[in-house]
Amino acid sequence: MKEWIVATKNKGKVAEFEAILGKRGFSVKSLLDYPAIEDIEETGSTFNENATIKAEAIAERFQRPVLADDSGLIIDALDGRPGIFSARYAGEEKDDQKNIEKVLRELQDIPWKARTARFHCSIALARPQAETIVFEGTCEGYITTEPKGTGGFGYDPIFYVPSHDKTMAELTQEEKNKLSHRYHALKQLDKWLD
Repeated sequence: MKEWIVATKNKGKVAEFEAILGKRGFSVKSLLDYPAIEDIEETGSTFNENATIKAEAIAERFQRPVLADDSGLIIDALDGRPGIFSARYAGEEKDDQKNIEKVLRELQDIPWKARTARFHCSIALARPQAETIVFEGTCEGYITTEPKGTGGFGYDPIFYVPSHDKTMAELTQEEKNKLSHRYHALKQLDKWLD
């Protein structure tokens, strides 16, 4: 079994990587397994740049291939916000509930048809002495007027997926893993591995 290091301390992301990569026979280690490693500062201006910064920093440290993800919510009516600031949209403490509340406040007067949004994921694969490769995926939807569902994490309770007539938080993990932005990015990685 091949092992991947995923440069994240986000338990929700780790679970998604495990579910998707596990089907291919890979095991996943994350930065949760290496608590002494400090967070990598995301100084990029795009998802791709931030994913690359994280992957390359950890690959350099371990001298082995590393995957890193940077993802977030892009809301058209908010000119793309929260974007790369999704986790910290309502403050540095990365509070999902406060982030959701802020988005809903900002969209309170926006009609349903204009509440279009997408989750975007960039996954960087960094390898020592090799060029970093970035795989991207998106999932299109709408922002609801109130949270629904208890699954997932982040903005999942307010992200409505029309094809399933549910929010991401109402989907089973298996359903989410077949349509999420991370799934689509990992699918690109999977093709590259073949």
